[in-house]
Parts: sequence; C-alpha cells; structure tokens
Amino acid sequence: MNFSEKIINLTESAEKQLSSRFEEIGKTAFLNTKKVLSAFADNRVSEAMFAGTTGYGYDDRGRDTLDKIYAQVFSAEDAFVRHSIVNGTHALTIALFGLLRPGDVMLSVTGKPYDTLDKVIGIEKKTGEGSLADFGIAYRQIDFTPEGDIDFEGIEKALTPEVRVVFIQRSKGYANRKTLSVDEIGRVVKLVRRLSDAFVMVDNCYGEFCEEREPTAVGADLIVGSLIKNPGGGMAESGGYVAGTKEAVRLASYRLTSVGTGLEVGASLNQNRNLYKGFFYAPHTVAEAQKTALLAAYIFEKLGYDVEPSYTDKRYDIIQAVRLGSEEAMRAFCKGIQSGSPVDSFVTPEPWDMPGYSDKVIMAAGAFVQGASIELSADGPIRPPYTIFFQGGLTYESGKIGIMSAAEQVAALKR
Repeated sequence: MNFSEKIINLTESAEKQLSSRFEEIGKTAFLNTKKVLSAFADNRVSEAMFAGTTGYGYDDRGRDTLDKIYAQVFSAEDAFVRHSIVNGTHALTIALFGLLRPGDVMLSVTGKPYDTLDKVIGIEKKTGEGSLADFGIAYRQIDFTPEGDIDFEGIEKALTPEVRVVFIQRSKGYANRKTLSVDEIGRVVKLVRRLSDAFVMVDNCYGEFCEEREPTAVGADLIVGSLIKNPGGGMAESGGYVAGTKEAVRLASYRLTSVGTGLEVGASLNQNRNLYKGFFYAPHTVAEAQKTALLAAYIFEKLGYDVEPSYTDKRYDIIQAVRLGSEEAMRAFCKGIQSGSPVDSFVTPEPWDMPGYSDKVIMAAGAFVQGASIELSADGPIRPPYTIFFQGGLTYESGKIGIMSAAEQVAALKR
C-alpha cells in the first residue's frame, strides 16, 4: 500500500489536530470499561459460564448472567442477549411486535426509520406478508425541523391516546441527518412521560459506548441493537440485544421465543465465550472506530467534501457520512476501503439489489464477520446526494490505512 505525499501529509496533520479529541474518546472508553468490569465482577463471571447448552437451553447460567450484565451496564431493569438474532432489523422487529397490538399507533419522532424497517412497518401499504400494518397497527412520523432538530411541538400534537410506541432512531441510518445525543433522547422521554403512557423505544444501533450512558439511563423503556455492531466488540459472530424495563423486555421476550416461555429457553450453543469477550472489548473497540471516523471526517472535509458530523463536532455514534456527489466517487471510496481491508482486499465492490432496500446499495466490507459494521466498512444507497456512510475499524491503525486508501482513490478522480 503506497500512499501519495499529499495523503500522508494530510493524515499527519489530522492526527496533530485531533489529538485532544482522541484523548476525550479514550476517557469515555475508560469509564465504560470500568462499568463493564464492575458488572463482570458483581455477577461473578467464571469459566463455567462459557460452556454452551443445547436443545431447550434450560438453566443456561452463562446466557442468563450475560443478560444481567447488559442490564447493569446499560442502566436497565432487564435485558436479553442472543446469538440467534440475525441482525439489528430482526431485533427491532422482535421489540416492535412485542410492544404493539392491533389498533395501536407507532409514532416515529425522528423521521422515517432505517430502510430495512419499511416492510416490517408496512409504510407503503398492507402486503399480506405479516407487517405491522397487516395486523392493524398504524404508523405515523414526525420529521425533523428544517434546522435539523427534533420537532417537540409536533410530537406534543401527535401524542394521541392510540400511540403505544414512540420510536426514536438514535443514529442517522441512510438519512442526511444528525445523530442524537443521549441528552436529546432524554428530552423526548421527558415530554412523552408528561403527556402519555406510551413506551419509548430507541434503535440504539451504532451508538453503544459512544457516550458514558445509554438511553435507558434517561428513561427509555427499550433500547435495541446488533452484536455485530458496537456491543459485540468485533468478537460476536451474530446476534442482538434488547434492554429496558422489566415489562417492556418481558413483552419483547415473548416474540423472541413464545408466550409463556420467554427467556427461559434458548440454547447458547457454545457462543457465550465470544459474546462475553466481545462485550468486554466493546468500549475500547468503539473508541477505535470513533477515532477512525474522526480521521475520515478531517481528511475528506479538507479534500473539499461535505461531511456529517464535522471533525469539530461532538460525536454520538461511530458513523461518518461523506457526501461524495456522484456514483463514481462512491465506487472509488468503497474500492479504497475494500483494498485496505484484511479480508477480500482484492474484490471491487459493485452496487446491488440488497434485500430490504429500495435503491441499489454499494458496500465495502472486508470483514472477518459478514456484514459486521464494527469492522472497517462503508456503504450507501446509490441515490442523490450520493452519500457514503463509513463506520468501524477494529483497530485505529487498520482503520487509518483504510481511510488513507479511500482518500487516494477518491482524490485520483480529480487528477
């Protein structure tokens, strides 16, 4: 991997300018690691808990203890963590179908949710495929204000008695919007509590360990995420989690398995060790990904592209959006990330019809775990303004190489 003098100098300048920000990220990682270690100690984690169960999975101490650890670290009353949850969308679907009933309303207060939830909700129409709409559950949304802020006045007007779930997407997904801080989420929770008894549910994907607390610490009833993103720490090979109040978790657990069995069943199949180890690594791994994203923001902003967030902004997740302006530039960026990856570095990413998306999606992900967003990856739908969403980096050093490689490929288009 040979880099031009321009990219080398730009990277060196970035690291000097970002040194204080890197230090802040390190402090957050330390505090979150301390919480994780305390939870491991308080719950007396031992070698015996790494043994897997089969069949029904009754009396799986490792599984049940990991649930308690997640709940403690995330300031929740209860939680479940399962390798059998296939992705974040699956985890969100479990939670939504657990909380909502026919005649209820799901109110999204952060605009339209991530693309893969469109068919789950039935946003376009009833399909007969089992969407929420097919079960008589209505959907409404409150968009951000023109300034990009939460529309609190709009939320207040929309909180009718039929609203059972107020849905918040913490991260930007594939939208050109800001990521929410835990404090901002707390303001929404406070408003809802004043006017309604609805559940507040947060799609927490990409946000875990980016701050010193999670949305459950400010009153959210349920937070949901994927283990091949932040909390899996690069070790989990699949899975998801749900954490929150005992009642909300109980209702979700009946859609994880079945009514009456809930969390009593579910074999861990020798996956416990990696799930424990990944959660232990997670605060540090997330810090590495955040530093990589900061580097990307600096380099591409200096190359003349619009980025969100800026390298000067406070960061609340691991995602870095770069508005590249053309499909050609998106392809170049992804080619650079792929060539700087440890797996399939020789592959050239091409847009394709990815299941669950309305536009073709291009994705670079030379990862040890397929689709793992905590590993070095970049993706985005092929549609204006041709924004690429970059995330991950198990180590800052490898992430730095990936970003430098992407910058070389994109800069070459202008030569």
